[in-house]
Amino acid sequence: MNDQLNTALGNLKEKLFGWFNAIIESLPNLVLAIIVFVAAFYVARYVSKIVDRLVSKRVEQKSISLVVSRIASVVTVCIGLFIALGVLNLSQALTSLLAGAGVIGLAIGLALQGTLSNTVSGIVLSFRNRIGIGNWVETNGYSGEVLDINLNTFILKEADNNIVIIPNKMILENPIKNYSLTTRMRVTLECGVGYESDLVKVEKLTKDTIADTFNQVESSDDVEFYYTEFGDSSINYMCRFWIDAESMLEKLRAKTKAIIEIKKAYDKNSINIPFPIRTLQFDNKLSIDKSEVSESTFSEN
Repeated sequence: MNDQLNTALGNLKEKLFGWFNAIIESLPNLVLAIIVFVAAFYVARYVSKIVDRLVSKRVEQKSISLVVSRIASVVTVCIGLFIALGVLNLSQALTSLLAGAGVIGLAIGLALQGTLSNTVSGIVLSFRNRIGIGNWVETNGYSGEVLDINLNTFILKEADNNIVIIPNKMILENPIKNYSLTTRMRVTLECGVGYESDLVKVEKLTKDTIADTFNQVESSDDVEFYYTEFGDSSINYMCRFWIDAESMLEKLRAKTKAIIEIKKAYDKNSINIPFPIRTLQFDNKLSIDKSEVSESTFSEN
């Protein structure tokens, strides 16, 4: 019994001495690993600040710059952790961590596929120079001013003051028309005049009226005027001209102003803008025998 106890104590002492020797041997590596890991935290702070400044210069949304800076900080800490584990020769633990991170990342990606897609799309949209806050855009059947581009949604304010919230993924995957990228827009008017009108006079009067109404139109030669068809009640035409505008509202205001001034000019020059008229014509005349009507009337009385 005493021999077994002595043997067990001897084995325990050997194990303890072995562990102690291993700790003493790996103590420099342990200290270096701790220093590397702590340094990674401090480096992550500076990396986060630098990334935040760089992203803020390109992106107006503060939330986007914060998220990107935090991602950069986490990546820096993870790199420090992997280096520290490598210093400790824990390659097996490092491999297990990478495998576990991959499995966890795959599970999270599958569970939050839609959310992550919108987040990535929001980051991509924020870095696009051709889409910004205040632009007037048309996309996915909606048209309005861009109020915000956050990590999940693209927010528009339509002309009727309604707010439209669209997932970023839909914006990135569908065509988008940005009216604010150009400083000029073309206004198109369609109207009709009576068949009795002098068409040459109508064309000249319309083009002169547009040129006098808008400062952006230098002369009447810059106004396009085309007769398009013989309508049911009028001869129809199309008139086009360019204005300085960056939003659809400015285009609508210009179109309204042009219609008012053209109507005034037509009224002043006695040019008719007809509305649809239906004429009923009876070619067969009904003949009435007055003698028969009189006799039947007296007989009834």
